Amino acid sequence: MFEEVRSMRLTPQRIRADVADVLGEDPADVPVDENLLDHGLDSVRIMTLLERWRRDHAVPVDFADLAERPSVEAWAALLGATA
Repeated sequence: MFEEVRSMRLTPQRIRADVADVLGEDPADVPVDENLLDHGLDSVRIMTLLERWRRDHAVPVDFADLAERPSVEAWAALLGATA
């Protein structure tokens, strides 16, 4: 099961859904092209997302990479997420 999860590609939709999950929002309410810090995302939640993505998708980024450009669009490009 663990290998199945790791082999699934991270998509922009999954990033948006995961952000919505940590914010307690509906994915439709999470903007893809705006600074997520303006929508309540903080450093603890970024770390939560990063740990989830490292565990489930083996992403090779660190906190600074995500914090530098906190938007779904930017993260999708950084993480190589494709639809």
